[in-house]
Amino acid sequence: MKASHVKIKKFKRRITVLFSLVLCILFSSGVNRNAEAITDNPGVIGNRDTSVGPNNLAPVFPYGAVYFRKSNPPSDDWEKDYKTAAGLGVNIMRHWFMWSVIEVAPGKYDWSDYDRQLDLATKNGIKTIIGEISNSAPEWMAKQYPEGRLLSGTNIWSIPRMNGSSATGDIIMCLDNPNVFREMEKFQTAMIMRYRNHPSLLGYDLWNEGSMPHCYCEATQVKFREWLKAKYSTLDNLGKAWHRYSFARWENVSPPYSSGGGAGVRGTGGDGYPDAMDWEEFRLAKKDRLFRHRAELFRNLDKKHLITAHKGGQASLDADEWSSAAAVDIWGLTWVASRHGDAPWMQFEAIDIVRGQAREKPFWHAEAEAGSLWMQPQVTGRPREDGRITYEKDVSLWNMISMAAGAKGILYPRWRPLLDGPLFGAFGPMGMDGSVTPKAERAGKVAHWANANPKLWQSGPVKGDIAIAFVPETQLFDLSASSQYYAESVRGAYQAFFDSNIQVDFVHIDNVKEYPIIYLPYAVMLKQETANKLLKYVENGGQLICEGLPGYWGDGGHVGEVQPNLGLDKLFGARQKYVEFTPDLLDTLKLQVRGSKIDGRYFLQQYSAEGGNIVGTFSNGSPAAVENKFGRGKTLLIGSFPGGGYARHHSAETRKFFAGLLEWGNVSQRVISSDPEVKVRLHEGVGGKYLWVVNATRTSREVTIRLSDKVKVSQAGKDLWSGKSASLNNNEIKITVDDRDAAVIPLQ
Repeated sequence: MKASHVKIKKFKRRITVLFSLVLCILFSSGVNRNAEAITDNPGVIGNRDTSVGPNNLAPVFPYGAVYFRKSNPPSDDWEKDYKTAAGLGVNIMRHWFMWSVIEVAPGKYDWSDYDRQLDLATKNGIKTIIGEISNSAPEWMAKQYPEGRLLSGTNIWSIPRMNGSSATGDIIMCLDNPNVFREMEKFQTAMIMRYRNHPSLLGYDLWNEGSMPHCYCEATQVKFREWLKAKYSTLDNLGKAWHRYSFARWENVSPPYSSGGGAGVRGTGGDGYPDAMDWEEFRLAKKDRLFRHRAELFRNLDKKHLITAHKGGQASLDADEWSSAAAVDIWGLTWVASRHGDAPWMQFEAIDIVRGQAREKPFWHAEAEAGSLWMQPQVTGRPREDGRITYEKDVSLWNMISMAAGAKGILYPRWRPLLDGPLFGAFGPMGMDGSVTPKAERAGKVAHWANANPKLWQSGPVKGDIAIAFVPETQLFDLSASSQYYAESVRGAYQAFFDSNIQVDFVHIDNVKEYPIIYLPYAVMLKQETANKLLKYVENGGQLICEGLPGYWGDGGHVGEVQPNLGLDKLFGARQKYVEFTPDLLDTLKLQVRGSKIDGRYFLQQYSAEGGNIVGTFSNGSPAAVENKFGRGKTLLIGSFPGGGYARHHSAETRKFFAGLLEWGNVSQRVISSDPEVKVRLHEGVGGKYLWVVNATRTSREVTIRLSDKVKVSQAGKDLWSGKSASLNNNEIKITVDDRDAAVIPLQ
């Protein structure tokens, strides 16, 4: 049964590829080169230079914005806007190619506005990224394929609506429906064939921010059952795994429902059941599969141009994003301070997560802020200076933070602000009438500077001093239980290291061997496979710091009878003596670990030593931390959650403890800043060695930067950004950085 299922899937995939190739032949040979922009058949624009590709005309540093979201900006201003943008140094524009506004009737495509965008880009020396918006379907689809509409967990079908991010109508359809999927690929193929030879084209941006809501329609339920069959083989196995024994037939299996339409929510703090975890894992696996299929389609039909994508605005660690990043040429993210806050650690963390997901490939800050956000719930109650109002210094500062963290391109969500809808006025550097504002002038300054220093972008951030390990099932478990403990623990641990200017990388559990020391936050749910990876990592010489209750829940969310679970008691040289799940009572939990009085949170776990050494206690004297040697490596197990504790309290003692973990791991911090509020990153590569210094405070700061002995420097040049001099003495560099500003110091 399983083998035949695989054969059917392969057959369907071959049919899809064959269908796309047939369309490709039809579109490239059967369409008049002088076809009108509004056509009943997709076409190609005539006489394009097919020799143009991404390698010979790509900008040194892509800098620009999303320009056209139908129907903004006004068409009468386009020619003027392009000329102004080019003069300011903009070299790339992305446009929303929305299926819902292009295929105005079945098989009838209106390309006119988009043709003009690419032609104006060519005229002004600007490259184009086609941002395909295929998940918002044309409104006529609602009646043509009513069974393909999205069905929520509360049994409500999607209906045509106005798009919140563009003054256009659309409807959200379910991609599990074969008719919807086929229509979407017809549109995507038509778009690629029309523009793939246009001289301004640099590439495509796929699946804007990667969002995929849950759908409960019959097509999705069929897909879910197929996924479950592949995972469990038999209904009996599924029943045992889910603890649900009376399905009788596969047709009786349905996803868990909730009021929010997401995973089955039953409470908080780790009570997710296997059905909810499987439902969430299915959604993410489906999104990854569909995304990879989309990337393959675009790459098959256009082998010359870049495939890019960017994740959503939260500093999330979604399970599929490492895989999604691997499927494209350039990865990226949306991050705007107005939605999240202006604290520097937040933006650094968001960029560092994306850098970790991209691994060695380039990534862009694909949507950065250059204009204020109005009338949105995320800004209510926050002061103007917390990213709520954008000032010209903010524009360059936020750019510099992204560059310091490794971004190789910057685009804004708008060039000119929208004039319609709830996001009117937001994010863009230009005035509402297209006039050049001080923010736009500052953006232009950065654009010219970045492209005048090509060697900078041939280097990038060095490997971090320590890595935070990401485990997919840990987050899935937390999501299925509707908890924020995992996210808070990750952010708190990151911030604790960041506040001591320790560079943190994010690493997937599959790649932990690349780092000599890793920090594992809130690992309360682990699969046996993951536990084995941790055992092997330490046995081979790795050093692991782990927060409490590691693997308390094992495969399927089952609690282990021996704790730590999954054989981890041997790894940590400890056994659980007592455990307490009282998050409402533990917000002020304190414990002594390695001489520091630190904050815990959520739960506590007391230990007895089983080969390890007690190195920490709770206030009642019971063991709270155990250090152990295992193979060629060592571990430190802490019986609560210091990451979550630091996220809440930000105590100096907890920060000192996190900084001391490098010494515990015999790791030298590469770069130390004399001013903890001035952040420093070291870049190395074929382009040279550079020190990026970022002062996000509102006062000028003189800072001394000490480099470790591993970083040999004989000369420090002038700051490339402002031209200020930097002094060097015994591997220490001194420089003054103005308020809300940065310095980029070349080193030799």
